[in-house]
Amino acid sequence: MKTNLTLDDFNYNLPEELIAKYPTEKRDEAKMLVVDKITGEIVHKHFYDFVDYLNPNDVLILNNTKVIPARLLGKKETGANIEIFLTRYLGENDWQAIIRNSKRLKDGDIVIISDILKVLIKKKGEANNDGNIPEHLVELIYSNGSMEDILNKTGKIPLPPYIQREVEEKDKEDYQTVYAKVSGSVAAPTAGLHFTNEILEKIEKKGIKIAYVTLNVGLGTFLPVKTNDINNHKMHTESYFIPKETADIINNKKGSLVAVGTTSLRCLEANFKKFGKIKEGYDETDIFIYPPYNFKVVDKLLTNFHLPKSTLLMLVSAFSSREIILNAYNEAIKNNYRFFSYGDCTFLK
Repeated sequence: MKTNLTLDDFNYNLPEELIAKYPTEKRDEAKMLVVDKITGEIVHKHFYDFVDYLNPNDVLILNNTKVIPARLLGKKETGANIEIFLTRYLGENDWQAIIRNSKRLKDGDIVIISDILKVLIKKKGEANNDGNIPEHLVELIYSNGSMEDILNKTGKIPLPPYIQREVEEKDKEDYQTVYAKVSGSVAAPTAGLHFTNEILEKIEKKGIKIAYVTLNVGLGTFLPVKTNDINNHKMHTESYFIPKETADIINNKKGSLVAVGTTSLRCLEANFKKFGKIKEGYDETDIFIYPPYNFKVVDKLLTNFHLPKSTLLMLVSAFSSREIILNAYNEAIKNNYRFFSYGDCTFLK
């Protein structure tokens, strides 16, 4: 898959005041821009109207990953301040991480996070020629409790860098879907933040099947595309899991498949591309979706508004068209929609 489109083709101007710093008071009161992905026709709604756009026998796919408090603030034994951002779980107590002030560290150094957690620098990473931030191999050292409990007590929720404020206690709940279950993400699958338990009940009562996948959102969510020739961009690898029940529901569906979020979409499209059907089990993907792309599984997509020049903006442009998406974004800006993780959403139907 090659394209003549460049990074500059996916740019748009966003007033800074439209970047949402907090979610709406009630999750389902966010605005929803409904876009016909073929014609570009636009309707202004709210998320509580979402159920009206689903039909009996449709399948709704949710990513039930749970955000971990991946931001660890600590000190070297010499007293230097060190910030460690866990990016990917590798097994046992090992993680990939990016580290602020990493020049102050060497292999074997210990960073003290709290009286219950230390971090061992096992292997420092090297910067690549592509200019991406180096990732390091670290080990979490603690004596009592589970890793999840330790991180909940010592870490901070890693809000995206464009939310320019201090993390607050309320973010631990706000930056988590109501159906979050499987810990492992360093960013929320933000389209899912609009759901309430009441909305999910309405969806099920209407005869729509709800099924879950788990894709642990990794570092690639935060990293900018560094090359103007997007054909040369390389995505970070993310792990995912598809339960047997979900695979069976999708492979035997009679209605449309509606993906909630780009993470759910990437998981399903990557799996189908590899196996020719939806196959249960654990796997990994570094799939990069940009125009032109032939979608094999997902028919409709609920997603938030994405950053200029981002891989996610390229993905939604492939799902519809670049022209339709950029026009929809301009319409949203004119109508003061709130953008990005804590912002409003779009439904591409």
